[in-house]
Amino acid sequence: MRARDHGIVIGTGVPGPLNAITDVPGVLVGHTTLTEGTARTGVTVVRPGPGPAYDSPVYAGYHWLNGNGEMTGLPYLDDFGLLHSPIGLTNTFSVGVVRDALVSLEIGGRGGSAWSLPVVAETWDGRLNDIDARHVRQEHVERAYHGASAGPVPEGSVGGGTGMMCHGFKGGIGTASRVTGDYTVGVLVQANHGSRDRLTVNGRPIVMDDVPRPGGPEGAGSIIAVVATDAPLLPHQCRKLAQRAGLGVARTGGAGENGSGDGFVCFATGNRGLPSNALDDDKSSGVFEVRVLADARLDPLFHAAIEATEEAIVNALVAADTMTGANGFTAYALDGARLADLVK
Repeated sequence: MRARDHGIVIGTGVPGPLNAITDVPGVLVGHTTLTEGTARTGVTVVRPGPGPAYDSPVYAGYHWLNGNGEMTGLPYLDDFGLLHSPIGLTNTFSVGVVRDALVSLEIGGRGGSAWSLPVVAETWDGRLNDIDARHVRQEHVERAYHGASAGPVPEGSVGGGTGMMCHGFKGGIGTASRVTGDYTVGVLVQANHGSRDRLTVNGRPIVMDDVPRPGGPEGAGSIIAVVATDAPLLPHQCRKLAQRAGLGVARTGGAGENGSGDGFVCFATGNRGLPSNALDDDKSSGVFEVRVLADARLDPLFHAAIEATEEAIVNALVAADTMTGANGFTAYALDGARLADLVK
């Protein structure tokens, strides 16, 4: 069940039909979840379109709220503003294998002139998962990539969010969307951040002192947010939209704590068909046209990104089940029905 199934309505915006990042046309999401033996981990893949992202880049930008984390491929985003790859989400020690697998999936068999700089981000699941064992392998990335779909997105303890915690409860993957005018904004989070005492939903502090606390330092996790929109945005506008995900994190009580890696990436599909290299055809002039939404019209998208991020975090919380890790550590779920009563 999700937040709205419990009667928890975040903000005033209108969600899309699925209330998910897949409400943005063409966006696909796939998970591989690993819970056997000492594994409490996995991988999530967000694909900007149904075909290889290498062949159909989209404009993109990113923002870091606090840099105690990793996201690959950022220098290319800085200089070119193009997303040439799917986005992978996993645990801290599996970034490399996910990156390498995405390279193979996107450019395998293309020959020596092909290249790839995938965007892969992480949060740390070492309390529940035997992270040193590095359970995620190439075949798990392939499964998430090929299994990605445009339908409803499984949430909670799935994919890259399998072993994650959020505000002292079991966390994981969450998603939500907002429709504003002609455009849709969708957000997917991998929520592994925050402290119990700061959790806020719809402006109300949430107190559940009878639910066992996880122990250890709080606010030392991370959160990654992927923001997608079908609005025709340029890279600098994508960066501004990515920034607003941080305000959604703040509305639930996140503060970008010193021990947290809070990274947000946004891509815009409103200019599909961009050339990967404007001069790759000797007969081409190297000039192409794009559509651009005026900066003065961005505010509704900002509000949409903030609300969708907040609701995605709450969805991650209420969708997750209590989980005991390989080391006997238990992360307790946040009861959605009880949360609804507290919010009301």
